[in-house]
Amino acid sequence: MKKSDVLRVAIACNIKTDRSTDAEAEFDEPETIEAISAALRNCGVETIILEATEGFPHKLETASPGLVFNITEGRSGRSREAQIPAILEYYGIPYTGSDAAALSVALDKAMTKRIVQSCGVETPAFFVIQDQGPELSCDLPFPVLVKPNSEGSSKGIPDDCVAEDMPRLLELVDQLAQDCAGSLLLEQYIDGREFTVGIIGNGPDIRVFEPMEIIYHKLRGQYKVYSFEVKKNYRDYISYKCPPDLSLELIAKMKRDAETVFKTLGCLDFARVDFRLSEDGRIFFIEINPLPGLAPGYSDFPMMAEYNGINYDDLICAMLRCAIKRYGIVL
Repeated sequence: MKKSDVLRVAIACNIKTDRSTDAEAEFDEPETIEAISAALRNCGVETIILEATEGFPHKLETASPGLVFNITEGRSGRSREAQIPAILEYYGIPYTGSDAAALSVALDKAMTKRIVQSCGVETPAFFVIQDQGPELSCDLPFPVLVKPNSEGSSKGIPDDCVAEDMPRLLELVDQLAQDCAGSLLLEQYIDGREFTVGIIGNGPDIRVFEPMEIIYHKLRGQYKVYSFEVKKNYRDYISYKCPPDLSLELIAKMKRDAETVFKTLGCLDFARVDFRLSEDGRIFFIEINPLPGLAPGYSDFPMMAEYNGINYDDLICAMLRCAIKRYGIVL
């Protein structure tokens, strides 16, 4: 790219058309895509929208972008978030965010937990069900939370997804196995406070945000579950606090653990990491989302950035600049 050229940025996305169910829970509203586009234009780049539908490679060839701002979710399977990045890598087109390998690993919650455990970060005890048979061999301590192993945005997580005994666990497993494709994750339910930590940058430029606490004021079931319905109607159930009322030591450890997970998985540019703090003061890693939602005024990542002094437009520009610097693009 010549220094005088204006960078042409394609926003690769999946546009939400059905708001009634969680089938498109991870897709973006048209208003979100326009907000991202407006923020990028304020950064001094040209933007074009490329919906990640059939024929996407042809769209890329026609648009000929200098960089892709990737917020796509893919079509299906546990590697779906890596599908568009893999295409971009094949064609040698720079893009924002983590690469196909990191996105594939991070979407598989159990695989992520195994890797995270190996570097000393504590996670709740868990068990994966690939194929449900007539018997379930699981020695996790109750209560146990059941959720899809390879979904995000609380997709497939009902309000009542925590079992207190084996009969109820079998019922939940049978229910979710019918509703969700792929494996299920059984996870020890940690009764405590919930936090999320944002990260932006690479290498020595990494910035870890102050943790944001998700405070439950009303429950849809017996347990605190950040379900799809709670997220969709969050004003009725939860509030947020950043920074949280925690000791400096706990905040520092949570931020260190978030950065460790980010670097260990090979994430790039930005991510959001979720934790639970047990009643006895132990920090448990829950999951990482290297493709966090960007809906202004709604999604956790931009909300957390705002608490940390970064407004929406500046956040989108910072995400773009991370990729520009990483690829060595000269503007």
